[in-house]
Amino acid sequence: MQNRKDKNFLGPVTGTEHEVSWNDDAGSHEDYVAQPHYAFSYGVEDYHTGDYHGQKEHRDGSDVFGEYIVKEPDGNIRTVKYRAGRDGFHAKVLNSHRNDREQDVDHHYDHH
Repeated sequence: MQNRKDKNFLGPVTGTEHEVSWNDDAGSHEDYVAQPHYAFSYGVEDYHTGDYHGQKEHRDGSDVFGEYIVKEPDGNIRTVKYRAGRDGFHAKVLNSHRNDREQDVDHHYDHH
């Protein structure tokens, strides 16, 4: 088995990167920090089964933005718009049949 520097590679990353170096008792250490970016979307609209749902999301560094939509059995269409970052997860829930009320849902977590 080869000793490879990329043994902890978790997936493709694009964007700018910068080298972080420091000296310790064992010598010099190098680490690379990247600015990850991705985007995806999909949708399902099955007239035979009535299944209707989809999602789109994109990431820019430590911030993720997205929304998903689903048609519920009672015909309500629920849309959830969300963002997540260093300050936690935040979502806005919209319902087509329930008085068009908006609900804000925030979840804060410790980011280590």
